[in-house]
Amino acid sequence: MNTSQIMMLGAMVVYLIMIICVGNYFSKKNETSHDFYLGGRGMGPWVVAMSAEASDMSGWLMMGLPGLAYATGIADAGWTAIGLALGTYINWKLIALPLRNYTAVANNSITVPDYLSNRFHDKRKILMNVAALFIVIFFVVYTASGFVACGKVFVTLFNFPYLPSMLVSALVIILYTTYGGFKAVCHVDFVQGTVMFFALMIIVGIGVGTAGGFGEISANVAQYDGYLSMFSTYSPDGASTYSWITIASGLAWGLGYMGMPHILVRFMAIRNASELKKSRRIGTSWCVLSLAMAVLIGVLGRTLYPDALSGSATESVFIMMCKNLLTGGALPIIAGVMLCGVLGAQISTSDSQLLAASSAVAQNFYQGLIKKDATEKQIMKVSHVSIILIAGAACAFALNPDSSIFKIVSFAWAGFGGAFGPLILFSLYWKRTNLPGAIAGVIAGGVTVLVWKLLLSPLGGIFGLYELLPAFILSSLAIIIVSKLTAEPSAEIQKEFDTAKSMTLETK
Repeated sequence: MNTSQIMMLGAMVVYLIMIICVGNYFSKKNETSHDFYLGGRGMGPWVVAMSAEASDMSGWLMMGLPGLAYATGIADAGWTAIGLALGTYINWKLIALPLRNYTAVANNSITVPDYLSNRFHDKRKILMNVAALFIVIFFVVYTASGFVACGKVFVTLFNFPYLPSMLVSALVIILYTTYGGFKAVCHVDFVQGTVMFFALMIIVGIGVGTAGGFGEISANVAQYDGYLSMFSTYSPDGASTYSWITIASGLAWGLGYMGMPHILVRFMAIRNASELKKSRRIGTSWCVLSLAMAVLIGVLGRTLYPDALSGSATESVFIMMCKNLLTGGALPIIAGVMLCGVLGAQISTSDSQLLAASSAVAQNFYQGLIKKDATEKQIMKVSHVSIILIAGAACAFALNPDSSIFKIVSFAWAGFGGAFGPLILFSLYWKRTNLPGAIAGVIAGGVTVLVWKLLLSPLGGIFGLYELLPAFILSSLAIIIVSKLTAEPSAEIQKEFDTAKSMTLETK
């Protein structure tokens, strides 16, 4: 290792140690499972906004999305970014406030499966356990993407072996999540969201200057057929024309937000529902600017290093730019700090996912199904063990260093969006939604994602559509049809619906 690499590594190690210390600090503040999983509903608007967006974006914001733009041009990355930006705003606008109020009305629910079970008075816990099962399945896959990204950071920067790099990163995440809980995760995510934003901004600024300005960048990438078009995809073999299926698939990413348990729980945790408007403005602004800069970094990478990366290595373009543009003097330390933004992107999502998945095991499977009279101490113990086991399963999925971060995230994103997105929306806005309809919706959405992705998408044609869109549609239809064909909700459930709706109107 040379001096620059040692300086970068030193900054990153200090960062990881600080994260573990944060977890240790907040471990003393978790007296109950309510504190561990929801922070006692005491989070401020800035923490809620930044932690929601940081946990949302994950490693693909600084690796997957720039890599996609580098490899194929702005169309694939651009339509995805537009869909996500719209989805972010809609989620904050339509879901955040009603969900915060309804979870309080529905027996002070602290997890998404809890809310769904309490919302529909699921006394037999069928809906809660079906929801918890899908959460565990898709979060194992989603968490694996973060572990893969962490491993790739150290491989690209320092030529470290992939497997030890991935495992050590996973261990850090496990340690502070296990002990710190929701408060630690949110406060660390706030810092990581800030670091991610400024890392993107600085690299864009230096990259544009190094490339000679936007005019020079545009002229340079224009030589690649279809690279700057929003309706075609670049490849070395020639541009391919975009179809409506590809555009719809990109925009469909926005539908996923309504079903993301690790994002929804942030809305539930804010100390005052009236502060969500401020959080919405902060979170949406951060999201739009960060997505735009991530796509631009891919274009800059193509300009500065046109043939340096291929295959899954294209997802390391941001890391390469940090490594090459920040050299000499104290700049490697700055590069190390900025690369903490890359680590932060992975960590901020993986920690939230582990927490949400462990809550499904401890709160829903263990307390809801196995031991209904479990003490707080027993629940906390199961929570800690489940984090370790789920992380272990995610590590198994992350063993392949050639895994595509973008593809892993897209599958898990579709799973959550298809299984939970429609039901969250209907549960907040359609009083007629009942328990059979809710169960049918979750199963239809989750199964459609699995079948479409694994069996139908290889057939091509219409089946090339991103699996989230058909899953969202079929889940919605299942909710409507089954709810209409079965008995309407009880008077008590309808009264709770009206109470939550009144609270939302008053808050607005």
